[in-house]
Amino acid sequence: MKAIFNGTVIAESDDIVMVDGNPYFPRSSMREEYFRESSLTTVCGWKGTARYWDVVVGDQSVANGVWAYDTPKPDAESIRERFAFYRGKGVEVS
Repeated sequence: MKAIFNGTVIAESDDIVMVDGNPYFPRSSMREEYFRESSLTTVCGWKGTARYWDVVVGDQSVANGVWAYDTPKPDAESIRERFAFYRGKGVEVS
């Protein structure tokens, strides 16, 4: 599976975990030069606290377009060290 933004592959992996209809990529597949840490966090009742990154490629960016659960709750352990992309914010995942 690939994640593409502004014509650039920003993540790619065959090791995908699907949770709530979202593909979670392994952290090792993140092309870090295209991600900028955000200060945003949110809480999901069963997954835990998510932290976010902005996606930046060239002069295009998506604020808070990527999230991860660094210390997920037990029921969400399968997404530890993984991240997902918000749909509809310009990152194509296929």
